[in-house]
Amino acid sequence: MSDPAAVLDDLRAEGDELDQLVGGLSEKQWSLATPAPRWTVVHQIAHLAWTDTAALLSVTDPEGFTAEAQEALSAPERFVDEGAEAGAELPVDELLAWWRDGREQLQRALRAAPAGVKFPWYGPPMGAASMATGRLMETWAHGQDIADAVGARREPTARLRHVARIGVRARGYAFAVRGLTPPAEEFRVELTAPDGSGLWAYGPEDARQRVTGPALDFCLLVTQRAHRDDVAVRAEGADADRWLDIAQAFAGPAGAGREPKRRGGGAA
Repeated sequence: MSDPAAVLDDLRAEGDELDQLVGGLSEKQWSLATPAPRWTVVHQIAHLAWTDTAALLSVTDPEGFTAEAQEALSAPERFVDEGAEAGAELPVDELLAWWRDGREQLQRALRAAPAGVKFPWYGPPMGAASMATGRLMETWAHGQDIADAVGARREPTARLRHVARIGVRARGYAFAVRGLTPPAEEFRVELTAPDGSGLWAYGPEDARQRVTGPALDFCLLVTQRAHRDDVAVRAEGADADRWLDIAQAFAGPAGAGREPKRRGGGAA
């Protein structure tokens, strides 16, 4: 189990890094289209503010969150877009204030959460460390959309280990959410750390189903920020190969993913 304090420190750093990027954007840049259909940069930050608020409600009022989640999941094809649209109508300064305040409140609530308590979510319930990991994954992934839109280059950091871990742990969910039976056989995942210093490894060394590649590419794939053809992630075994076609690290309905930029694989 991850240390909640360590994950929360990394979550804060990830949010601060994205905050530095968007804090310097011009009015025109806030309106730029991102790779997500119909979403501008404003929509991306509005979505993060909205989901941070939902996470805070889950931690502080689980029954209230459950009621809201049931209503939202009754219309799974539109509730995420509706949340982003509502936030995108705010003036940018108000949106930034909401996002910043929500991040800080969530930090305090998760740090104060009792050990072992699990909180409801749109997918399986999560403890404090898992909730923080999920928020970090979302912050990084939507930050990637923003960086792509404004032409900014972000250096991958060791914080990606949290994204990779949740992507690996969500393997069964990726199958189940599509109505498929998750493979019973264990997988081996070996990812090269962003600085090339070593491997992040998951699963038994002798597993027949294997996935290998750069950690950054794997994270882009499981957050559906890149098509499989555009990353250097490789599979051995039919089940592992199928997983890479449907992998998702996030809760909720299966995403459509991204169209390939080119054919034939290779590094993103």
